[in-house]
Amino acid sequence: MKAIVAVAFAAGLLSAPALASEDMAKAKGCTACHKVDAKLIGPAYKDVAAKYAKQADAVDKLADKVLKGGSGVWGPIPMTPNKVTPEEAKILVKWILSLK
Repeated sequence: MKAIVAVAFAAGLLSAPALASEDMAKAKGCTACHKVDAKLIGPAYKDVAAKYAKQADAVDKLADKVLKGGSGVWGPIPMTPNKVTPEEAKILVKWILSLK
């Protein structure tokens, strides 16, 4: 199975966003507060992607927020720190930023 994934990835059939999809966000509990295209408790992922689209440091900045939490950018409800690794946070953020 790993060989199939490696070949598909090398052939360009799979990309990082495809691997870090909404399934990963669900598995990590992100979808309890966020949806792809509609505000829930937190902003829609597409709104986050639009807001940070032209910021060169967006991946690092947002991955840090995923890890540590934050407040005030999208309203009064704070985002709590999430139980993800720094690598998982970056993967999730890259997926979010890929949404149009």
